[in-house]
Amino acid sequence: MQKLNVTRRLHAGLMVVLFCVPISFAAGSKGEESRLTAADDKAIRATIEAYRAAWLANDAKAVLRTFTDDAVLQPAHGSPAVVSIDAIEKYWFTPGGPPTTITELNITVDQVGGNGALAFARGLDGVAWTVTDGAVQRRHFHPGTYLNVMKKLPDGSWRIQVHMWDDGPEHVE
Repeated sequence: MQKLNVTRRLHAGLMVVLFCVPISFAAGSKGEESRLTAADDKAIRATIEAYRAAWLANDAKAVLRTFTDDAVLQPAHGSPAVVSIDAIEKYWFTPGGPPTTITELNITVDQVGGNGALAFARGLDGVAWTVTDGAVQRRHFHPGTYLNVMKKLPDGSWRIQVHMWDDGPEHVE
């Protein structure tokens, strides 16, 4: 059942990209919005790197700055969508939660596509973290895949508007 939910979510995410990107292409078919430039590709990759570096620095505010204000998370395992930057902050950085430190985050960017206003990036990731609960520390790791829908802001920067991921088997030490 879990694999079925993951497959459905991945299909839903791909449908969003497949339907939104062509609409944006048609809307700006003669202007700069119709192409994803090399500078856009570089900026999208830089945003993903900023996201990675912010997690490794355990800097919650920097992580959140890589997202649009209307961002949505589509978590793994059929969890409900997390809608808005405030909700994302509460989801990932729960006040009073056990101290959690990201110790490793590897992200590949295997494909970037889209146009000058809306794009996607997809790839693989692997994340390791430590949770401290009293005197006990538990180390976790899992590989995964991700799909980001990226939005170009009026200032020309790119941010993550939708972040979807799937986790491989978790390893706990």
